[in-house]
Amino acid sequence: MSSPHWMSLLRRVLLLCGVAIVAVGPASAQSTSSSNTSNTLSASESSSTSNQLVADSGLGDGEALSIAVAALGSGAGSGAAQKEGGGWRHGRFSPSHLAFEAGAGFNAPIGNDTPFITWGGNFTVGAGMHLSNRIATLIEYQFIDDKLPGAFVAAGGGQNGDAHIWSFTVEPVVDLFPKRANSIYVTGGGGFYRKVTSFTVDVCCDFYGYLVPEVANHFSSNQGGLNAGLGISHRLGGVYGDGQTKLFAEARYLFVDTPRFNAFTGPVPVGTTELIPVSFGVRW
Repeated sequence: MSSPHWMSLLRRVLLLCGVAIVAVGPASAQSTSSSNTSNTLSASESSSTSNQLVADSGLGDGEALSIAVAALGSGAGSGAAQKEGGGWRHGRFSPSHLAFEAGAGFNAPIGNDTPFITWGGNFTVGAGMHLSNRIATLIEYQFIDDKLPGAFVAAGGGQNGDAHIWSFTVEPVVDLFPKRANSIYVTGGGGFYRKVTSFTVDVCCDFYGYLVPEVANHFSSNQGGLNAGLGISHRLGGVYGDGQTKLFAEARYLFVDTPRFNAFTGPVPVGTTELIPVSFGVRW
């Protein structure tokens, strides 16, 4: 048998081996990753079809083998792209799911508390999770500092006074228009509240000759509380409305089942604390 005939036969054998590799490769990938079965089979079918078309086109055996190998490479590339696009690199969780907030503002007393507490300030920080682009859940720490009215302080035997409330609460936040740069949201929740009321008198004196406040009387209580509120937000950044950082302004109604203070008997087991905390801050 002549040498050219042997060379032609060898080229045909190599072509058949290439086709076999194309056919066997997807089957092997299928056994190692069941989640990519449909994509691997599609790549296999595409490669086999390309090889059949090349064989029918009358191209030389060397050229046909090169095209078959190129088709196999493109199939593998599409599988890698699918792996990347499917989010395997990031998994089911990413840092964008985390939620944070920080804010500060002022408080206004309402209801039966107006004779016993006056205006003050607040500070809030929180952290949690974005459950969706519309809903987040936060665990909040809030500190409230309010002054006491002069008549109430005098009845308690002091010259000055303040009420401190700190809390840990669970606060869902629902964004009503999550795709808009300017949105409205509702929030509310409840948890643990501690209130400390103190009366102070000024005594003389510190190193520089100034009067120094000294606690003359105080009482504290631990109890549960609830709050609910409404806010507006403005998204910062994001070309297509996908920015995470938002400025917010909100007002809440706060109800704490605290004991009422009586100047003669001290704390009694009835009474409430009602405030309207107004806060401004940032959330992401």
